[in-house]
Amino acid sequence: MQAEMKKTSVILFLLAVAMSTNAQVSLRTYSEQIRTLRVLTYDQIAEGVQLTPQRPFLVLADGVVDGSDAANTLHISFDEMSHEVHFYTYTVEHMNAEWTAASGLLSSEYLTGFTTQDITAYEHSLNTSRIYTHYELVFPNSEMALTKSGNYRLVIYEDGNRDNYVAEVDFCVVEPLTGIDGKVRSNTDIEFNGRYQQLDVDVLTQAIQVKDPNEVKVLVQQNNRRDNQVWLVRPTFLENNRLRYMNNKALVFEGGNEYHHFDAFSTYYAGTGIDRVFYQNGDYQAVLFANEITTGQYIHQFDSDGRFIVNAERTSYPDTEAEYMWVHWTLPAGKPWFDGAVYVGGDIFNNEMSLRNRMQYDAEAKCYWLTALVKQGGYDYQYWFVGKGSQQSAVSLQPSVSTQRVDGSYWQTENEYTVYVYWRPFGARYDRLVGLKILKSAL
Repeated sequence: MQAEMKKTSVILFLLAVAMSTNAQVSLRTYSEQIRTLRVLTYDQIAEGVQLTPQRPFLVLADGVVDGSDAANTLHISFDEMSHEVHFYTYTVEHMNAEWTAASGLLSSEYLTGFTTQDITAYEHSLNTSRIYTHYELVFPNSEMALTKSGNYRLVIYEDGNRDNYVAEVDFCVVEPLTGIDGKVRSNTDIEFNGRYQQLDVDVLTQAIQVKDPNEVKVLVQQNNRRDNQVWLVRPTFLENNRLRYMNNKALVFEGGNEYHHFDAFSTYYAGTGIDRVFYQNGDYQAVLFANEITTGQYIHQFDSDGRFIVNAERTSYPDTEAEYMWVHWTLPAGKPWFDGAVYVGGDIFNNEMSLRNRMQYDAEAKCYWLTALVKQGGYDYQYWFVGKGSQQSAVSLQPSVSTQRVDGSYWQTENEYTVYVYWRPFGARYDRLVGLKILKSAL
């Protein structure tokens, strides 16, 4: 009876977040040959709605997550830009709550089965201008299962050499032992109904024995970003079986603005947000409409909070039949900003800031510009400004960004906030992830 109730609670937990989208995931590639690294879930693939990253976490049920429940698996894929067959292997590491180091657990303490697996599922692109090979893996599976909650890093490397890693996927395994209540509001401690949003969070701890509030750490992320994420180590109030984080200045976030969007599903027609599409020098080119600097009134529009979907017309197999296109961004500006840099942000660039998504200024055309090779599909993006004095996060190693310079910031903006609750009781050797909740700000 208890086992059935526990299984039911896990199912209810999955259903509660099935329509939520930005659970913590971080994707990194270390080779220009590796592109379009994605994490999907079984239900997305079955339904054909492959918006990424949707629910990229696993739920620990009865002390294990082993792939026996297809709905509780991650489908990881990437493209290698050739038709040569490469030998890729992956392994998983248990990380601490801050993602800064391995937890110190032996692999035998969090992993059953093999410690490494080869990626054997691959398929060459078909009838594309740029050739590539699409690789896939499903995790966990019958050969590799997990037995602990917490943070995990899946490392993909080549030719059996752990030092020759090409990509990493960070994901979470949660054991839903705590309840989380929260709300997003507009009135903050630093201004009223302006540019910011305030979160209030309650953690319900009936199912765990918290002897000291310092045992619990709470992480809050906005739209899957790490640059502005917030760690909470002490609650504002302590109540019976409840930790309350209220009117906390650390939980004041820039509202930002709704994401821009373009749809490059066609090589014949200009989709949403695209001025023209043409073929030149052996590649398809998609020139986006120039985005204006707007810091005035908020205008509501629907977006996907930074995510993207691979999609192409006239095919049912976009994974191997979608084209790679050179996408061109333009942001008119009378003069460059010498006090910082502008980046194109979103899942399209893994929510990071690097040379590949940093915009350059053209003094003759008086605009910022960026060109990037992107697989056909629909993409959300924002313009992120990073000031020279921006402080770097010790966890993300990324400076905090602002949308105010280009798109403005408004309390009305719809954002998704993900709350993670980590618990490390006295004497424990690793951080357990005992709660996860997605909050949606709305008008």
